[in-house]
Amino acid sequence: MLQGLSSAERVALLHRMADALVAAAGPILAANAADLADARAAEARGEMSAALVARLVLDEKKLEKLADGIRAVAAQEEPLGRVLSETELAPGLVLRKETAPLGVILVIFESRPDAVPQIASLAVRSGNGLLLKGGKEAARTVRAIWEALTRALEPEVPASLIGLVESREEVSSLLVHADLIDLVIPRGSNALVRSIQENTRIPVLGHADGICHVYVDEAADPDKARAIVIDAKTDYPAACNAMETLLVHRALVDDGRAEALLDALRGAGVALFGGPRAAARLGLEEAASFHHEYGDLAATVEIVDGVDEAIDHIHRHGSAHTDAIVTESAEAARRFLASVDSACVFHNASTRFADGYRFGLGAEVGISTSRIHARGPVGVEGLVTTRFKLEGQGDTVRPFTEGSRSFTHKRLR
Repeated sequence: MLQGLSSAERVALLHRMADALVAAAGPILAANAADLADARAAEARGEMSAALVARLVLDEKKLEKLADGIRAVAAQEEPLGRVLSETELAPGLVLRKETAPLGVILVIFESRPDAVPQIASLAVRSGNGLLLKGGKEAARTVRAIWEALTRALEPEVPASLIGLVESREEVSSLLVHADLIDLVIPRGSNALVRSIQENTRIPVLGHADGICHVYVDEAADPDKARAIVIDAKTDYPAACNAMETLLVHRALVDDGRAEALLDALRGAGVALFGGPRAAARLGLEEAASFHHEYGDLAATVEIVDGVDEAIDHIHRHGSAHTDAIVTESAEAARRFLASVDSACVFHNASTRFADGYRFGLGAEVGISTSRIHARGPVGVEGLVTTRFKLEGQGDTVRPFTEGSRSFTHKRLR
């Protein structure tokens, strides 16, 4: 039904959703306070991580930002019905390739109630049906946000076009319906993503791990390196785009720049663990694994001999999410950007920029490390597919097979 609405109608719905989110701040924040009280009690009992609790927090400022994100999605170029190519197959027979919605999307996420307005706005803009399943730790907040947003859709659009799933049993029953659901997007822990991938035949889009690296090269500017590394680790340690491993060129260890960088991290409250070389040379407790997502104020440090070894390390131990190099060497930057096969690769910038809002997408449904369809932060364009429309004049194939007509295959646009 959403794809049948005009672009202006869907834009109007999005503006109503943004206004409704802000107007419902009272009940949403009250629900969030109740969820937070339970979550902090669970954290005190050792049943929930601090990172998960941090992702649960909402306030008025965050709701305003989420509403701005919805309006930014509304302001984007119309994603549906865009003609990507137009070809004359033969005189009077024209084929167009156009963008179209994927269909029905099921999004399953842990904590992070802010995902609800982001995902809902992208679904409305792209004309897709949506099913949402939040974690039990955010159940009250998710329902309060969902109620505000779906009320804004009526009466033009039934609230059921954005459905809310509230039990694991419902999710299990939905995952078998490849005939009803076109895409599943899990947002959460490695265990959640792996579980979804192993229990459905429906295509799954997303990422299981966020093992993000910052490599500080021999030619790095010390001030830039310090600012980028501190931001990448401490701005929001629970985020999937936070730095988990710091790679430093051995020259920085030899001249003391590495120790200054580690002191800055320690000063920001970051616990440091070392790979074999860093543990030996920098006196760090050895890390249990290079492939570990702390999601907290902790990081692994390792020493490498240069940009090529940094690239090899990232490919062996990374998760193809977001990786950055800090260097003033144009050649080192070129090699890193060309060779690191991750969804996002940065030069002299914090990994925290890997975000749909910061990329100008307005919002994101998640970050994908897949190499098929969408990669990196997935906004509206990642939620559309293509279809072909053929306009003829009573044309049939037989004249072409018999040779009385010939294809021109003339590209019109």
